[in-house]
Formats: sequence, structure tokens, C-alpha cells
Amino acid sequence: MSAPVLHYHPFAAFCWKALIALYEKDVAFDRVLVDLGDSASAEAFRALWPHGKFPVLVDAGEVIPESTIIVEYLDLKRPEPRLIPADPAAALDVRFWDRFFDAYVAVPMQEIVADSFTEPKSPPRVAAARATLRTSYDILEKRLASREWACVVGFSLADIAAAPALFYADWVEPFHRTHPALNDYYRRLRARPSIIRTVDEARPYRHFFPLGVPDWAD
Repeated sequence: MSAPVLHYHPFAAFCWKALIALYEKDVAFDRVLVDLGDSASAEAFRALWPHGKFPVLVDAGEVIPESTIIVEYLDLKRPEPRLIPADPAAALDVRFWDRFFDAYVAVPMQEIVADSFTEPKSPPRVAAARATLRTSYDILEKRLASREWACVVGFSLADIAAAPALFYADWVEPFHRTHPALNDYYRRLRARPSIIRTVDEARPYRHFFPLGVPDWAD
């Protein structure tokens, strides 16, 4: 059986979710780096997934888009280690916090980044995104004050969503000096081998970040 193929870009936040899950499960896979700025690469990718958003996993003839669904798929096909618990109530908690990190951390972070590309700029758009991030940080500060990972089941899909969301959010609306429990959690994420590997693979692309990489970034 051929290895699954991940169509992705190593600097894209949502692609990190698929990469981290693949590394956690020690799945051998092939890669296709998608360059949406290259017409041939973009056309080939849209032939696979017309919406043109990565990551997309191709496995045994199946085309699986969307980062969360890729993690769900991997848990079905390669259950160990589990990233979504079998218990329905625990699984619901994990899925909620996956959505929280995507919708209330990753998306407002991307709003701030996207505004840097647009003309004219939209200060209200950026202010609203920053306010959403600060509210999310406050919620997470309370939740993480007495727990190691986002959910009681241990490292899970929720933490996989947290890693890229917090990585880039700290660059655009820093939390590391204002939210100690959240920062401690983030440092635990950054120490995990699957996340170390993902961050290191993205380092050569940091010059693409339109707002510039902070001097303190590691």
C-alpha cells in the first residue's frame, strides 16, 4: 500500500495540525509542497481540491481536506496514540477546544495578518481581532491554571490546534508576558517532539511573515 500524501505548506498554521498528528502517530507519508503563488502548483492543487485551501491528505484514493478532519481520519485509520478519546463526553470536550483554538485564536490572528496585505487598511477590523484574542487569552488563562493540557484526557486534538494558533498569535498580540499560565502551557507544547519538528521545518519560511518576526521569537 502506498503512503498517504500530504499537500501542504510548512509555514501555514492549519497545515501544522496535520503535520503534528502525523508525527504523533509516526505515520510515514509523502509530501507535496503547494505554492499558491505558482500557477502550475496552484492549478494542480485546485484540481485536487477546488476550494484551494490546504492541507489536503490523499490516502488510498480518498481525498481528505480540512485540518481537523484529517486528524479525525488519522484517528480512525491509525488509532494509536488516540488524539480524540473514545468516550463521547470526553471527545466532545476535545472537539470543542479544537474549535475554540481555530475560531477564537487562529482566525483572529489571521485577520490581523490579512489586513497587512490589504489596502486600504481597516483599523476596526484589526482592533476587533485583537479584542477577540485578548478575550481568548483570558479564558485560556483561567482554564490552564490547573491543568497540563487543554483537556483532562491528556495531549489531544485540542492541543494540536493550540500549537500553531498560539505560535502565530503570540507574534501579533503577545501573551507571554501577560498570561503566565497560558505561556507555561505554550512552552509545554513547544517542548513536544512533534511540535519541535514542525516548528523547525517552518523556520526557512519565516521571512514570508508579513508583519515581521519579533526579535524575541525562538
